[in-house]
Amino acid sequence: MSILIDQETAMLIIGITGKQGRIHAKRTLESGANLLAGVAPGKGGQTVEGVPVFDTVADARSSYPQIRAAMLLTPPQFVKEAAIQALQAGIQLLVVITEFVPVMDTLHIVHEANRAGARIVGPNTIGIISPGKSKLGIMPADIYGKGHIGIISRSGTLTHETASNLTFKGYGLSTCVGIGGDSIVGMNHADVLELFAEDDETEAIVLIGEIGGTSEEMAAAKIKELNITKPICAYIAGMHAPENKKMGHAGAIVSGDMGTVKSKVAALEDAGVVVCPTLGKIVEFMDEHNGQLGGRLKTLEPREDESVVQTR
Repeated sequence: MSILIDQETAMLIIGITGKQGRIHAKRTLESGANLLAGVAPGKGGQTVEGVPVFDTVADARSSYPQIRAAMLLTPPQFVKEAAIQALQAGIQLLVVITEFVPVMDTLHIVHEANRAGARIVGPNTIGIISPGKSKLGIMPADIYGKGHIGIISRSGTLTHETASNLTFKGYGLSTCVGIGGDSIVGMNHADVLELFAEDDETEAIVLIGEIGGTSEEMAAAKIKELNITKPICAYIAGMHAPENKKMGHAGAIVSGDMGTVKSKVAALEDAGVVVCPTLGKIVEFMDEHNGQLGGRLKTLEPREDESVVQTR
């Protein structure tokens, strides 16, 4: 099994007729995902890459009631309305790709999702991919090989780099979840960790964090609470970031002793997590644990000639 999505997950794209919507509809279909519909107000009756377009999520689900997941690619000022409409229409997993969503809008969306028993991934995320099965996101599927390592990350580019490093060294991935880089998001590290802990297909976990917020500290507490024994390593970006200055993501800001690399590393190490000083060390961590797991982590033929692994 995999977490959140698999080959049976029926999905739609909100904002499918826009430039990015068209690009990612094509790539989603090429990945083998079960994309059944798109939504764009006033554009109902059109098609994008052969996918029928509807005016509302409710209309789409009337024709395809099996749809339970959606990817949202609208401009930030329209995200709240589109997300609430999707939740009210019965969407149970909503991936909000859009960046610069107002914080109060995100809080409202997360509140409504909690009331509906639905899950929100993002905003400001690359989404989710279960290699070889499905993807509900904007990542390049070809650098994500299928296997038994789960990745949870706040950073899209660091997810790509870690996935390619592992894939090119022969280590496949079960599911990769970008939780988003904003200060307020739906699912956090701890939420995804809990799913990975119960997933038979995931035998090792990579946690990628960064300065700001307490998601990594909450993950450490969850590891202790559940007594997770699967090998877990982490990388925390922002070691040399100055205090009280936003660094890239809206959520990447240190204030006093809160959100520092030091506090996150201390919490994770106290929970038994190996914190890697560089991304390249993640591959070394998997090398060390592959033998202990009977070689099950290496599911792919290494592509040394294409490798972008950092070893420093």
